[in-house]
Amino acid sequence: MTANKKLFLVSTVSFTVLLNIATASAYVEELDDRFKNTRRADEIWLIEFYAPWCTFCQQLDPVWYEIGAELKSMGSPISVGKVDADVHRSLAKEFRVTDYPAIKLWKDDLKYNYRGPRTKEAIMDFADRVSGPVVRALPSQQLFQNVMSRHDVLFVYVGGTSDLKEKYFSAAKELIVHTYFFSATRHILPKAVTLEEYPAVVVFKEGTYFLYNEQQDGELVSWINRERFLSYLTFDSYTLYAMGDTGKVVVMAVLDEKKPTKDSIRYKTLMQRAATEYKDFYSREFQFGHMDGNLYINGIIMDELAMPAIIALNMSNDGYFLPPNKVETMEQLVKFLDAVSKGRIRLQGGNGYLQRIKRMVFNTRTTVTTILTEAPLLGALLFFVFGFVGSTFCFVLYKSCEMVRSRMREEREEAEALQSPGRDKNTETRKNPSEKKAD
Repeated sequence: MTANKKLFLVSTVSFTVLLNIATASAYVEELDDRFKNTRRADEIWLIEFYAPWCTFCQQLDPVWYEIGAELKSMGSPISVGKVDADVHRSLAKEFRVTDYPAIKLWKDDLKYNYRGPRTKEAIMDFADRVSGPVVRALPSQQLFQNVMSRHDVLFVYVGGTSDLKEKYFSAAKELIVHTYFFSATRHILPKAVTLEEYPAVVVFKEGTYFLYNEQQDGELVSWINRERFLSYLTFDSYTLYAMGDTGKVVVMAVLDEKKPTKDSIRYKTLMQRAATEYKDFYSREFQFGHMDGNLYINGIIMDELAMPAIIALNMSNDGYFLPPNKVETMEQLVKFLDAVSKGRIRLQGGNGYLQRIKRMVFNTRTTVTTILTEAPLLGALLFFVFGFVGSTFCFVLYKSCEMVRSRMREEREEAEALQSPGRDKNTETRKNPSEKKAD
């Protein structure tokens, strides 16, 4: 291939990429502070709040433009927009934006916050779920089976008008950001499902179903929060964050999946067995799973967790439990779980004021170490900049203190002079001897 042909091919590809980006971005509207006053009441908006300096926002840009283009091509009623939160602070304050990028869906008078993976599939699923009916009716067995095949966890209200129905719709309105909610009549349910009482709230998952019992399970919202996850999960930072709302203790195997060992395979197998074989004993109190890598966990325990390991986390207060001895059998794992449940193992960490300071120092040290290891030139530049700024600040502070001390010294000398003999109590200057004789 000649140089001219190569140049033509590169130019064509570049032009096509730019054209695709430009076309996709045409379906994303840049919004400003006037938006909250000009939006119609029936409009549904999916909005990204960003800052120009935010790296994560820049990474989300191509995904966001794809979402805008795809929703438009599907004929979705959802409009997609972006807001520069640094410029339009009033709008950011209206939506309670605290970090970037923040993804919100505005429907009717409610603003829903998205907390999940920043992928096109996950964000579009959130938009579809929240923009539709809070509770979706299942009018036929065929539709019921279709929905069952598409969802790992399925909440269904069965029955007519009741107090439970009101509670269910209220819970759905609050938790629609996390999962779907459905309703059905008795004859729609599969024949294998037998309900002794109606109305009822049922959760279908893992090839079986569970009924909500107010006396045993407490508030409906709390029960749904606990049951919206599978018994065993592959954890990431998003799912761990969500665990804080469930009230469950997360018991996990932390391992390096790229370098499997006998211990890591054993720990993972123990977690899977506990999730299935001991579901009736521990499902209300514990959530089982595994996590690839220890970086997130290190930030919680403020130390380097040697992998593979087993750890129990209380994500509601950033506390953690470590087994006092190595866990090699199911009996030893059960003993550890019972000790955590009955408070026989001390909770470490937490989110107290002192712990937050320690965690901030640890994360700062970890970040600096990572920068110096992976990008030494950048680290040296940052140290130079911060060192210059710090030394300048210290110099200015020193000079300010010197000026204050000098001023205090002068005032002290003046006060001592006023109190010395030969000093007129009513004046600040000594009398001239000739003036005294004249008097």
